[in-house]
Amino acid sequence: MKILVTGGLGFIGSHTVVELQNEGFEVVIIDNCSNSSKDVLKGITSITGKQPIFEEFDLREKGEVQEFFKRHQDIEGIIHFAASKAVGESVEKPLLYYENNISTLVYLLQELQKKKDSSFIFSSSCTVYGQADELPITETAPVKAAESPYGNTKQMGEEIIRDTCKVKPNLKAIALRYFNPIGAHPTAEIGELPIGVPQNLVPFITQTAIGLREQLSVFGDDYPTNDGTAVRDYIHVVDLAKAHVVALQRLLENKNKSNYEVFNVGTGTGSSVLEIIHSFEKVSNQRLNYKIVGRREGDITAAYADTTKANQELGWKAKSSLDEALASAWKWEQKVRS
Repeated sequence: MKILVTGGLGFIGSHTVVELQNEGFEVVIIDNCSNSSKDVLKGITSITGKQPIFEEFDLREKGEVQEFFKRHQDIEGIIHFAASKAVGESVEKPLLYYENNISTLVYLLQELQKKKDSSFIFSSSCTVYGQADELPITETAPVKAAESPYGNTKQMGEEIIRDTCKVKPNLKAIALRYFNPIGAHPTAEIGELPIGVPQNLVPFITQTAIGLREQLSVFGDDYPTNDGTAVRDYIHVVDLAKAHVVALQRLLENKNKSNYEVFNVGTGTGSSVLEIIHSFEKVSNQRLNYKIVGRREGDITAAYADTTKANQELGWKAKSSLDEALASAWKWEQKVRS
């Protein structure tokens, strides 16, 4: 069975390709390599013993998308990762984000609706909840006004898929709302490799520990949390990748309750920034150079998932500990810099 993974050379995409191939799926990757490297193919092949089919082009080119589906008429499902994802950049370049994250989704759905049956997994985000009224966050929590164009594209993406599913019963879709993916594959063959200055906490931590960054800034220690720093739900990327495979199988086996569903994907546990730092120091035996600075605009106090729905309906649960995730991130960083 052939599955398309857009953005399949990226951080979460590449780990999902590995898990798909381990389950026997034939994978086709589309990636324009704007924020990834073709070297990732070597890592995927090394882990699984099989190289996925790879096509390099930009999904914003509608004609290219149409031609792709003519060449690959036997694709039965799509996992859609390809998107721009830096919150700060989206504030500075909103039109880039709306074009890249919305038009590409529309072009893919236009092709899928031509098929007799199709399955679609959407890479969404817990950013749709904003600062939730209650913790942990359930899927029924209200979607708040987006804090950034990036967050807005995730909300709009979900709405576009839901509206399409209403009128196209042959299209089955699941939106997975991620919390905070971290870590790397235990083989250290693939991992998170941001281009330029990292936007996320853990790669900034590992780059600081390896000497690439002089100091880590902790944005605020006056939040109403146990230690004053912001709290998030950090999930090992391999656990997250496996959730995509389980969600896809749910659709392919017609186990879905409706043709559009939403699931939180997290651990159910919140960890503060300082807890992440201390866990990293423990597993790496490194003393981290960090400094408390002022709060960062747009940051919320706390967000962590209620994973009951995913645990019960998908039969999926995050298995890796925070220490294991951070140890794998450090192993990956050391390999990349060696």
